[in-house]
Amino acid sequence: MTPVVDEVAALDAYSATVVAVAERLVPSVASLHVDGRAGGAGSAVAISADGLLVTSAHVVRTARTGTATFVDGREVPVDVVGADPLSDLAVLRAREGDLRAAELGDARRLRVGQLVVAIGNPLGFAGSVSAGVVSALGRSMTAGDGRRLRIVDDVIQTDAALHPGNSGGALADSHGRVVGISTAVAGFGAGQGLGLAVPINTHATELIGELMATGRVRRAYIGLGGGSRAVPSPLVSRTGQRSAIEVTSVVTGGPAARAGIRAGDILLTVDGRAVGTIGELQRLLSADRIGTSLTVELARDHGIDTTTIVPEPLG
Repeated sequence: MTPVVDEVAALDAYSATVVAVAERLVPSVASLHVDGRAGGAGSAVAISADGLLVTSAHVVRTARTGTATFVDGREVPVDVVGADPLSDLAVLRAREGDLRAAELGDARRLRVGQLVVAIGNPLGFAGSVSAGVVSALGRSMTAGDGRRLRIVDDVIQTDAALHPGNSGGALADSHGRVVGISTAVAGFGAGQGLGLAVPINTHATELIGELMATGRVRRAYIGLGGGSRAVPSPLVSRTGQRSAIEVTSVVTGGPAARAGIRAGDILLTVDGRAVGTIGELQRLLSADRIGTSLTVELARDHGIDTTTIVPEPLG
């Protein structure tokens, strides 16, 4: 007689964790189809029972309406409340309530090597789950819609498999809390094992709140991407600074490019304030900086240079 196997007991700790996260979050993640030729298809995460969802700005683009389909077959019409291309976040309002809301976590607590689970609708396969680890934190990525480039800052890099259709879906920690919104813009045609997600943290929740209230986020834009790095040893004694931002990409024709900033430069200070992370730079670029000349101190070719940059409104 074949012994009865307790499948739950047979699961190892890793599998048990992924299963628990999937069971908790799959009902909160919808397949999103937006109306009109300007839109596309992706995923969305319910964040309140009364009908608020979060997705990726590049999924909705200029669309105003769409349909969110949940794994139980329920189809809910949605309206786009607002979208912010720089953070790649958008907020939707369902015309029906009684949604299964996901719990939001805090990406600031993530560590490289930590387990994360991605849930979305890649390639049209609803409720798909993949797992991996946090590969890196504080990255920037350049993305485009065929007409213009945008740089999304401070993203989470993971080796959890992401594909077209995952965009707007959930990246969760081992407790099932949403710590990121998948973008899935890197990896397709650019190599496997490179998934990216917008972090859910205090800054992101403030942006979501602003989108809910006004439908837009007004901020200054300079057009560069980068990541944290250590200040070169010879410059530490001169600057008193140990961390800075290495520029990895510059948008052609943008404020940073016009100021002469180029990839490989190391940003030390902006407007007299040390910047060690992309998040710190983002917080400096508030709406009141638009049109204001900012002095930028940077390291280049083993020396220190200064330049002036004039932020533009993000539009």
